[in-house]
Amino acid sequence: MQTEKKDIRALTKEQLRDFFVAHGDKAFRGNQVYEWLWNKRAHSFDDMTSIGKATRQMLQDNFVINHIHVDQMQQSSDGTVKNAVRLHDGLVVESVLIPTKTRTTACVSSQVGCSLDCNFCATARLKRMRNLNPDEIYDQVAAIDAESRLYHNRPLSNIVFMGMGEPLMNYNNVLKAIEKITSPEGLGMSPRRITVSTSGLPKMIKKLADDNVKFKLAVSLHSGIDDVRSKIMPFSANFPLADLRESLEYWYGMTKSRVTYEYVVWKGINDRRVDIEALVKFCKYVPCKVNLIEYNPIDDGEFQQADPEAIDAYIKALERNDIVVKVRRSRGKDIDAACGQLANKNEAVGQE
Repeated sequence: MQTEKKDIRALTKEQLRDFFVAHGDKAFRGNQVYEWLWNKRAHSFDDMTSIGKATRQMLQDNFVINHIHVDQMQQSSDGTVKNAVRLHDGLVVESVLIPTKTRTTACVSSQVGCSLDCNFCATARLKRMRNLNPDEIYDQVAAIDAESRLYHNRPLSNIVFMGMGEPLMNYNNVLKAIEKITSPEGLGMSPRRITVSTSGLPKMIKKLADDNVKFKLAVSLHSGIDDVRSKIMPFSANFPLADLRESLEYWYGMTKSRVTYEYVVWKGINDRRVDIEALVKFCKYVPCKVNLIEYNPIDDGEFQQADPEAIDAYIKALERNDIVVKVRRSRGKDIDAACGQLANKNEAVGQE
């Protein structure tokens, strides 16, 4: 019985060098292959044109490159692009290119489905099937970078981990992917242009701080009141705001990097004066900014966009307390590419 070939991108550069030495070749050949895999983004061994045919055949005999394939690409009227990304095992995730006049941002997924149960999010209705590997995360970014260059004549400028999944529940693979994305041997992007968004896992936020990461942190907050937040995000009942606060204070103490709070205001859920006051209070614990995000309904249920007056009340209260606040208008709503809408509604959903 033939053993399954190993994905070559699971090997470090040192392991590739060792492989070639063990097969009677020079160690530097490993450097060449590593460059083809990451910097040059080779999809197959035949792409590695500077390497001899016999060597390419040896690689083919021993390894596979489990590259993603963009099965479907939808373009929004506002320029947003949504990719349905098929993985090597037939599963599908989605990623999004969000263009503005000054930047192009990749919104990437970290899991197939999601482990959490946020009631307002379409992705949460998909069970978590598996974590994405570092190369699968990297490929999403590389694909969007290519689209940015094609459609907007400029390279990708920013990355947000706000697609499908909870990044901190795929901690090691997300960090390995970011290491490759920021490496000069990979995409060479600055970690300061990368934001990892979490639903708020205190232990993992502290681990990020301990690991001295250089990227930015965003937290899906949505309420500064425990019982309100647990109605919106039921899993958060296990992670009280007091614990979240402590972890964010630890984060700031270690990194001196301010936190971004992602916050959606819903009618009849968190649009009262007491909700506004609770957010203002929570914002005073560590330096932060608040993104008030336009809600994108996923059905006709209880979660509905708040009235403009409620949004204005939030803005005035935050600004009065010298807290930076921005209203984020959603992009790509007409192709279900906006925040909370990624749910694989296209035809390319999983295996037959």
